[in-house]
Amino acid sequence: MNMKTYKAITRTLGIAVLLVGASCSDILELTPQTALSDATAYSTPERIELVIAGMYDAAQSGFYAGGQVRGYPFGAAHIEQGDARGEDVVNTQAFYQVTYQSNNDPTSANNDFHFQTLFGLINRANVTFEGLSKAVPTTGLTQAQIDNYKGECTFLRALAYHELVKMFCRPYSDNPTAANGGMPYKTTPVSGASSANESVVQPRGTVQEDYDKIIADLDYAETNLPVTRSANRLTRANKSAAIALKTRVYLHMGAWAKVVTEGNKLAPQSAAPFSSSANGVYSLTASPYGPFGSGNKSNSESIFSIENDLTDNPGVNGSLPQVFNTSASPTTGRALVAISPLLWNQPWFNATDIRKSSTFVNIDVEATTAGGKGGYFTKKYTDVTGQSDNAPVLRYAEVLLNMAEAIQRQSAAVDARAFALYNAIRSRANAAGTDASYDQASDFATGTAMIQAILNERRIEFSCEGLRWGDIHRLAQDATFNTWGGGIPQKIGNNVTNLKLLYNSPANVTAALKEPAFPYSSFKFVWPIPSSETILNPTLAAQQNPGY
Repeated sequence: MNMKTYKAITRTLGIAVLLVGASCSDILELTPQTALSDATAYSTPERIELVIAGMYDAAQSGFYAGGQVRGYPFGAAHIEQGDARGEDVVNTQAFYQVTYQSNNDPTSANNDFHFQTLFGLINRANVTFEGLSKAVPTTGLTQAQIDNYKGECTFLRALAYHELVKMFCRPYSDNPTAANGGMPYKTTPVSGASSANESVVQPRGTVQEDYDKIIADLDYAETNLPVTRSANRLTRANKSAAIALKTRVYLHMGAWAKVVTEGNKLAPQSAAPFSSSANGVYSLTASPYGPFGSGNKSNSESIFSIENDLTDNPGVNGSLPQVFNTSASPTTGRALVAISPLLWNQPWFNATDIRKSSTFVNIDVEATTAGGKGGYFTKKYTDVTGQSDNAPVLRYAEVLLNMAEAIQRQSAAVDARAFALYNAIRSRANAAGTDASYDQASDFATGTAMIQAILNERRIEFSCEGLRWGDIHRLAQDATFNTWGGGIPQKIGNNVTNLKLLYNSPANVTAALKEPAFPYSSFKFVWPIPSSETILNPTLAAQQNPGY
């Protein structure tokens, strides 16, 4: 069921339980006369499907200022925010300036609505899980089906919480047991005055507690989710999605052996070609462009994406194709976020790499006219008119690179399997013989050099997919592999008037690094809890991140 169908049906039925959920203290109490009771809403698979579709809709299009839809939290915003906090894109206009320049305060819309919509999704998942826990199996509704649905709830809750700890908390590597360093991990739904009061007094937990609960939610999801789906294969969570997300979460914890244990469930091979069959059929597409463009709705590599379609998308102010696409004809996007010359000019990003080709990149010819700044823009998101590109969340390529890093982290010498996993990604973008420095494991002198190559590859492969901040965050305390001294990186100036002069010109890039870096010790490294929450929630007001 797509979002258009879901919204049309819920407008007709007025199922109140589908509409419950905002931030942890901002409660929508919607009780239309036509609302079905909780018991009725969870009585048949057809009605439960509506509830589940509503939960995914909360992930895709949580509200923004004035009720607008801008893809918060996962319909687009997690990608735009995750990239704009890093240095591998350039914010060409003022649209993401607060995030790009790290000037957030408790009233900033970017972090405010990210926080609110993530907790709105969490509450929707909690409401749904509780309703399903009371559902009674019938001839048409088996316990296995109920458990499948509950697995989707815990998967989305875990996904939301990991996004929260990346944006609003210090990384796991920095004193994870510090009091009030994490988020309040809510598993009880807020659906009325009494539960609202309980929610308001719940304090922040520790980062360790949050990660433990995220893993527990994903373990539950893995146990209960189906292996495959005949419909909505990319946009409804399955067993592989839970496993893939665990490899990411364990990577953030530095739990290298556990990353490998989980990854082996999807890619147990020691050599290419790597593919998955036991927990769903996944493989790398032949081209790195395979999961995008016309393939974004169906391909062998995407494990989980958030559905956008022609009638339900983040709109011109938030959609991925509008924000990331060139303003030049024929794409005519808004050209708000360009590929940074900082990434483009790296010596390990080969000139002949397919990901630098016209298949992947549009060049904006508007250097100084019509408000354009020139620049190179990704072609990963192509439907500028309909804005229907799905938002990628988990790809098989990430699982392989997560495993490659985790395997190599456990060995001083270059590990053959780690190289093979890394090279599966690298080689499909670089023809044999054009990348001589990385053609075989013996090209790397040490395991440390291999890890650095894997991290470099992540920056290329996942450019404009929102993963950059996650890597900066998790590596901030890593003495060897932190970026820009472990803090927020220096970036191309937001006021540069002609980006085209910077590509393939490292000297010009150095001169254009106008946005300052902030050390890890800066309070700016984590976002503030928004004032929309602290005004209503005295517990969190007293536990605001330092410096705000």
